[in-house]
Amino acid sequence: MALRCLSQSSTTPSYLSKIWGLRMHGTKAAASVVEEHVSGAEREDEEYADVDWDKLGFSLVQTDYMFATRSCRDGNFEQGYLSRYGNIELNPAAGILNYGQGLIEGMKAYRGEDGRILLFRPELNAMRMKIGAERMCMHSPSVHQFIEGVKQTVLANRRWVPPPGKGSLYLRPLLFGTGASLGVAAASEYTFLVFGSPVQNYFKEGTAALNLYVEKVIPRAYLGGTGGVKAISNYGPVLEVMRRAKSRGFSDVLYLDAETGKNIEEVSAANIFLVKGNTIVTPATSGTILGGITRKSVIEIALDLGYKVEERRVPVEELKEAEEVFCTGTAAGVASVGSITYQNTRSLLPLWIHVSEHNIYLYAWT
Repeated sequence: MALRCLSQSSTTPSYLSKIWGLRMHGTKAAASVVEEHVSGAEREDEEYADVDWDKLGFSLVQTDYMFATRSCRDGNFEQGYLSRYGNIELNPAAGILNYGQGLIEGMKAYRGEDGRILLFRPELNAMRMKIGAERMCMHSPSVHQFIEGVKQTVLANRRWVPPPGKGSLYLRPLLFGTGASLGVAAASEYTFLVFGSPVQNYFKEGTAALNLYVEKVIPRAYLGGTGGVKAISNYGPVLEVMRRAKSRGFSDVLYLDAETGKNIEEVSAANIFLVKGNTIVTPATSGTILGGITRKSVIEIALDLGYKVEERRVPVEELKEAEEVFCTGTAAGVASVGSITYQNTRSLLPLWIHVSEHNIYLYAWT
């Protein structure tokens, strides 16, 4: 089957520009259509929320509805339902509050030029949540239940999906322990909840290149821990590091491995890639690095383009040899890196292109 990239092309001779204007045939990096058909009349009559789409950032905008379903002791999830967006009620002894049994996902819904609303590879988010749930000793919804909950959330909030090219509806699926337990134990019940918020660029720089700070003291994850799954407990411990870096004007933090302190792992909210000639290098997901959906898709596209891809340990010193460095993530999109500061020394990187969230991985069926 053929796919059409919704981005504009570029003549800049970099890896990012090559996948920017790519016409792919048979690639796995395809979109999932939320609605099969939208007529011209429906598209013209589309009602949008009262939002200044040109001023969207990446902060919470309350939408209309959220989706929820609950599992019981047998691990099966009930029929889900939509309710007005609002606060939820929890038992003080809930597993999420006492023992941190919680997972998050991040994904986006886009509005195509033809009016259809698209999701990007939602089955991969669903499978990643199942893997995380197994690691965290939690019940998890099936892939079908996950995708159905996400689609219901999108359609119920379709007026919050920005016009084409103006952003996306960021979706946050949550899975957390709601069953009560006083002693250290897995919860007996779990809630799967999905809400959304319209967003534009994740970083304050917009589409400008990022300035990263390499953190030497505090690692993001440890071998044997939960760095390879999207556990809520992965994020709290690095908030202070992020706060300090951003107060100094950096875009985000690049973490080193806990074992040696010499190899790069990932950025707070994104995976990282280096380009050297016809080779693309990224740290291997060996238990401490989250396997990003965008990361996986960029690797597949690179292989389709004839690039050699190396997933391995990447010494921090190797950043100096890179011709391009970029980050990938659902929230971040695909973002060029302009400088990296390590041991108080700032290294400037060659800038080929500034990339926004729409440039790489938004595709529609043709």
